[in-house]
Amino acid sequence: MLWNAEFETLPREAIAALQLKRLQQTLQRVYATVPFYQENFRRAKITPDDIKSLDDLRRLPFTLKQDMRDNYPYGLFAVPLEDIVRIHASSGTTGKPTVVGYTRRDIEMWAELMARSFVAAGAHRGDVIHNAYGYGLFTGGLGAHYGAEKLGASVIPMSGGNTKKQIMIMQDFGSTVLTCTPSYSLYLAEAAAEEGVDFRDLKLRVGIFGAEPWTESIRREIEAKLNIKAIDIYGLSEILGPGVGIECIEAQHGLHIWEDHFIPEIINPDTGEILPHGEQGELVITTITKEGIPMIRYRTRDITRLITEPCVCGRTHIRLARMSGRTDDMLIIRGVNIFPSQIESVLVNIEGVEPHYQLLVDREENLDTLEIQVEVNEKTFSDEIKVLQDLTQRIRKEIKDLLGISCKVRLVEPKTIARSEGKAQRVIDRRGK
Repeated sequence: MLWNAEFETLPREAIAALQLKRLQQTLQRVYATVPFYQENFRRAKITPDDIKSLDDLRRLPFTLKQDMRDNYPYGLFAVPLEDIVRIHASSGTTGKPTVVGYTRRDIEMWAELMARSFVAAGAHRGDVIHNAYGYGLFTGGLGAHYGAEKLGASVIPMSGGNTKKQIMIMQDFGSTVLTCTPSYSLYLAEAAAEEGVDFRDLKLRVGIFGAEPWTESIRREIEAKLNIKAIDIYGLSEILGPGVGIECIEAQHGLHIWEDHFIPEIINPDTGEILPHGEQGELVITTITKEGIPMIRYRTRDITRLITEPCVCGRTHIRLARMSGRTDDMLIIRGVNIFPSQIESVLVNIEGVEPHYQLLVDREENLDTLEIQVEVNEKTFSDEIKVLQDLTQRIRKEIKDLLGISCKVRLVEPKTIARSEGKAQRVIDRRGK
């Protein structure tokens, strides 16, 4: 089932031609209206007229999140504020928030791509979509909401929090599609079990999860505990919000990025060199239809690769492999590069532990230390000390075998690691404090 068959199944040659035309139009627009891009292009000794092919895109300089902060709040907007009908912003936990603006046409385009994404995930007009993404400055809630309305489905604007009520509403309102972060879906499953609610008795059949990295093992756990198909969605506020790419329910293998609106590249994060299709690196995205705040070669910091093989669903747009982490989430422990997802891949395959963990990084006598706090389930926690000691040693050994570094493992009681209604906080790095 397709939402927009004409564009979702365009031949590759037509996609490339459309991308080039829209790229050239976008470059002319930002060069004429955004001083930042004028200066950036001048330093690179290039003008929009020099971009004759998609291969020429590599000649343009990157745009960084810091550039957005340096131009806070409206310095990268390509239209007057009077033409902006919506403003969103990131949380700003690592500095000033990154601010994005949408024209009326941008909002319509966003709703179109979210409707397209919902259909790819298996949703349809008759669904009741339970939207537990946060509403407000965060793009997730309203992005999913407008897409659900565009689809013609019934949307429940739950937002995050009030978990017991979420479960009651899903029961009483007959929710069929759930949207939230993957970690919050597991929290919902945990809370439902405490209330004596079995997800098999609900009408839910699909979950659309994003906003944080998650693994195939977590997908299997979500699908088992919630009795649904778990679909990965990708987005970031700087580019659009949710709806940049999504898995199709037919394959659940790679996220179709809507190439009639975005041009993806994969680069070596250290050198900036473009990598061949299939090689893993940092995702760079150029928007080619946004009016409010176009982004030229934006470095997302997300680590993935491009999948070019045809998909069984019939969509022709290139796919992104599941995000394996972020360059700025990467920890360097005693010279070893570590992503939280690597730790998670070990933990989810060990019986007796829950998929709730935190990494505590510190420095003692100029030496980096890593402590992994991981919850055990009720049965394991009540076992004898020897069982817990053996479990601790197994985790330490498997981490050492995978990553080549030693770490401290601390097993904690069930439900003691803080739950989040939004993105789970996996890492606490105390080295800079």
